[in-house]
Amino acid sequence: MTLNDLNKLDKNEARKLLETCCGSSTWLTNLLNAFPFKSEEDLIFNAERTWYDQCSEADWLEAFTHHPKIGDVKSLTEKFASTQHLAGNEQSSVNTASQQVIEDLAKANLAYEQKFGFIFIVCATGKSANEMLRLLTDRLMNTREEELNIAMGEQHKITQLRFKKLLDEANWSFLKVSQLTTHVLDTSIGKPGRDISIRLQKSGGISWQTIAQGVTNADGRIPDLLPLSRNLQPGNYKMVFETAAYFEAMSLKGFYPQVDIQFTIFDNSHYHVPLLINPFGYSTYRGS
Repeated sequence: MTLNDLNKLDKNEARKLLETCCGSSTWLTNLLNAFPFKSEEDLIFNAERTWYDQCSEADWLEAFTHHPKIGDVKSLTEKFASTQHLAGNEQSSVNTASQQVIEDLAKANLAYEQKFGFIFIVCATGKSANEMLRLLTDRLMNTREEELNIAMGEQHKITQLRFKKLLDEANWSFLKVSQLTTHVLDTSIGKPGRDISIRLQKSGGISWQTIAQGVTNADGRIPDLLPLSRNLQPGNYKMVFETAAYFEAMSLKGFYPQVDIQFTIFDNSHYHVPLLINPFGYSTYRGS
């Protein structure tokens, strides 16, 4: 389907299709005020503006209820039939996970929902079940406010991904990479630093608040820390790399339990913050 195909639909038909991308009724109503969409860029712009600027906490929580719990196969087949073809593919790595990982995911999901009052939301595409379990466990340590902000970002990533699947013949070439990216290289072994938990935090004056979170992949990267097209406001930020757990997994003692890299966002250009690490030292620079 192309964007032109979508624009030719009756507004109620378009609403039903767009609802498979995000289940917030307020988001849908406000987004359709811009229907028909002038371009793919116009769709993305209005979807993002509506989600972040026109929706409330109640609207975000409503959208979360349209997702199955990670690893919950029963809810995928029964409760979410309308998006099964989308969510099933997004969670395909869970289907090949061990029974122990599935059970651990179920337990962690329950603990998460009991603590925050909503289910764990993550853009699961490209992530292994073990990586999602690691993310879930790490994010359990956040405050509810932090988690709500992170979950909002993850929902927007999912919305964008489902736009691409829905409009599979549209032109999405304008969507590049996350504005902020990172790459960890372990110089002691000459290999990428994989499975390192990283928090992106924003300065709140007297404290720091986590606004995004991820785990490095096999190449030592987190390519989707922020939703595509979502730019950070100018200001001071920092990335917190959980290096102690990384070295402990290799039966090594590292000198730095965490590496905090503070930096300033000046504009909407791309920012790459790499980390070169070994058990007793590290370095960083602004990459490209």
